[in-house]
Amino acid sequence: MPVQDDYRRKLMSAADAAASIPSGVQVLVAMGLGAPPAILAALADRVRADELVDLDLYYGMGGDAIGDTILQPGVIEKLRAHTFFVAGRDHHIIADPARADRETLDFIPVNFSNLPRVIREHLDIDTFLVQVSPMDASGHFSFGVVNDYASVAARACRRLIVEVNPNMPRVFGDSLLHIDEVDAVVEHPSPLPELIEAPPTDADLAIAALVAARIPDGATLQIGAGRVPAAVAAALADHRDLGIHSALFSSAFVPLIESGVITGRRKTLHPRRHVWTSAVGDAHTYAFMNDNPSVVSFPADYVNDPQVISRNDDMISVNAAIQVDLYGQVNAEMIGGLQYSGSGGQFDFVTGAAKPRGGKSFVVLPATAKGGSVSTIVPRVDIVTDERMDVEHVVTEHGTVNLRGLSTQERALALISLADDAHKDALIEAARAQRLLA
Repeated sequence: MPVQDDYRRKLMSAADAAASIPSGVQVLVAMGLGAPPAILAALADRVRADELVDLDLYYGMGGDAIGDTILQPGVIEKLRAHTFFVAGRDHHIIADPARADRETLDFIPVNFSNLPRVIREHLDIDTFLVQVSPMDASGHFSFGVVNDYASVAARACRRLIVEVNPNMPRVFGDSLLHIDEVDAVVEHPSPLPELIEAPPTDADLAIAALVAARIPDGATLQIGAGRVPAAVAAALADHRDLGIHSALFSSAFVPLIESGVITGRRKTLHPRRHVWTSAVGDAHTYAFMNDNPSVVSFPADYVNDPQVISRNDDMISVNAAIQVDLYGQVNAEMIGGLQYSGSGGQFDFVTGAAKPRGGKSFVVLPATAKGGSVSTIVPRVDIVTDERMDVEHVVTEHGTVNLRGLSTQERALALISLADDAHKDALIEAARAQRLLA
C-alpha cells in the first residue's frame, strides 16, 4: 500500500533522525508522556559532542524522557532550555543556586489555553519531536495521551519527527496525524510512565466530602492534578450521569466511567464523549483509552478556552492551590519564592466554569503545610495564578466559602474561618494591618 511504502521510506534510526536537525534553530518537544525518549537521547548525544550548537529547546512538563537526556549535566549547559510548566527534574535545577546550569533553564508563563497560539505566532519552531501510536491501515498515527499543543505544533513546524511506540494508546477526537505530514519515523517501544497518586490524608478526605456534596448529578467535571482533586473524584461514587470536559484525563476518572457514574449523557457539549487535552495515569488507564471512541482529545486552545468551557451547563472545576490570601487571590505555582509548577489550565477553568448555568469552580487546599507549621491561608500570596475577581469556592478541611459577591472585609473573615486555629490570630492581625478589618 502507498502509505506503507511512505512509512518505510521515512523510517530511520534515532541517531539519523537527530542528525537531520541543524544547529541554531528552535526545537520543540511534546509535553509530558509525548516526549520521545530515543530521539531525545540521540539529540543529547549530539549536543554533548558539540555536533549541535546554539539550540533553543522548548518543552512542557518534562518527565523522565527530558530529565534523563536534555537536563543532564554536559548537555543542558550547551543549549538554552525553556519550559512552559515546571515539573520533575526542573525543580532540582531551579531550587539549587549552586548549579551552574540554573540560568540555562527558563520558564515561560502562559495559560494552557494560550499555549498553542504562542507556538503558532510567537515561536519559530524548526523541528517538533513527539511520541505517537503505531500507524493504522489508512496511514494515520494518533498523538495518544498528548494533544495539548502537539496537534498544533505538528502543523506549525518545518520538520516533524515522530517516535512510534506500540504502548501509546490510539485515541480519537482531533488526535490523528497522517504519514504525509511526517518527515521522519523512529520506532522505539518503551513503557509509558505511570502516575500513582499518594494515598489521601484525613484532610484530603474531608475536603473531598465537602466538594462532592456540592456537585449535582449530571454535572460536567474538570478535575486537576494532585492528591486532593483525586480524592474529590473518589468521593463521587454515589453520583449519576456525570460528564468530563477536563484539561487532564487521569486514572481517577476511569473507575467512575466503568461503574456508570460518568456517562456524559447530560452534557450540553459533546454528550457521551469524555473530552480532554492531556492524559496521565496507570497502565489500566492507558489500556482503557486505547481504541475507545468515547475518549476524545482536542488541542488546549479548544478544551481550555473559557468560552468553550462555558458551553457546558453545570460545569464544575476542581483545582489544587498552594496558597490563598486574604483578598481571595490564589497561588498555584510558586513555593518559597521559587517557581514550582505553572498556571497550566487552572485559570482557564476557574474563569470558564463560572459562566454557564449551574457552573461552579472550587479551589482546594489543606489548611496547613509542613506538618502544620505553615498556614496556606496567608496575608498575601507569593504570586497570583487566579485573580480575586474570578475565584469562587475555596475549600479546606475546615469548611467551604463562596467569595462571589463578598466585600473585602467579608472575604478576609471568610478565608480566616478556613484556616487552622493555630494561625487564625496572626491572620486577623495581618488583616488589620492591611486595612481589611477594623
